[in-house]
Parts: sequence; C-alpha cells; structure tokens
Amino acid sequence: MPALRIEGYVIVSADGMLANARNVMPDELKFEGDKAFFTAALDRAGLILHGRNSYEDQPNSPRRKRIILTQKVDAIAPDPSNPKATLWNPAGATFEAACEHAGVRDGTVAIIGGSGVFGMFMDHYDVFWLSLAPRVRLPGGEPCFPGVPARSPQQILAAHGLRAGEPQMLDAANDVSVTPWRRA
Repeated sequence: MPALRIEGYVIVSADGMLANARNVMPDELKFEGDKAFFTAALDRAGLILHGRNSYEDQPNSPRRKRIILTQKVDAIAPDPSNPKATLWNPAGATFEAACEHAGVRDGTVAIIGGSGVFGMFMDHYDVFWLSLAPRVRLPGGEPCFPGVPARSPQQILAAHGLRAGEPQMLDAANDVSVTPWRRA
C-alpha cells in the first residue's frame, strides 16, 4: 500500500532481546525516556500492528486502531473484545485487506512486535526505530528479530536495506538511545 508508511519500534537489550525467557518485557528494559518517545510515536500513528503478546498498555491504547496477528481466525475478523481492533491471520488474507478492514488507507502503521511480526515486514519498513539499552542483558530471552542472536539487530536491519541514522539519547544515565534505520 503505497499510501501507508511502515515504521517499526522496539527497545532491545545489549544481546538483542525484547523480552525475558518468560516472554515478558522486564522492568530492566523500561526507561521513561524510551516510554515517552514510544508513546508520542504511537499517538501520531494511524494504525498499530502487533502480535498476541505485544501491547503498549498506555492511557491512549483503547483509542488506537490496531491489527492483531493471530491464528485464531481464518483470515480477518473484528476483535470481539475491542471495537477498534481487527484480528488478522496472514495465511488467510493480505496485509492490504487487513488495513482495509481496519479502515486505514493512508498514514503511518506502527509495527510494535514481536519477533515474527517484525520479521514479516523487514523488507517493507520505511524506518525502523531501534532503541538500545546497552547495560541490560536478558540471557535466554526473546529475540527482537528472527536471526538474533546469531546476528545483531543492527546487522539484520542492514541486511534488509536499512541504514542507520543519527542516534538520539533517550536516557543518558543508562546510555539508552534510539537510532532510526531508514530504507536506503
């Protein structure tokens, strides 16, 4: 969909993990500066797309249109628990059809995870915002992308034609920064 801008968002540990071994984002990976950056970005997005374990748990979350990837439906269906959400099974329908069902034809789609969801869009991101918490390690955790930890998140983004821009410091005390990776 040429009228849609695809942006990815994740914060990762030094070892490229977005969650711990229990597939939960631990408090060690939560920083106020990153939270403010992420919240502002999602408030600007026209659509949020994520898997079953990803959510943003913010005051504006109930007001956001979203697509939730799932295998619980054959193709596309409304989410019975959220009137702003569309359930989408990529095996049964296209991304474009899911966006159409959600009523979104233009603007920014914010992809917020998990690993498999991020992987589906690797060749489609206009920009991927990679936040890094270099002092945090999550051994045995959930990798941010397919292929991590054999390759770093940065190597994977570069392999898919994205180039790093200038990092922005989000939390100087903990060296947490965000780097935009833009389509070359």
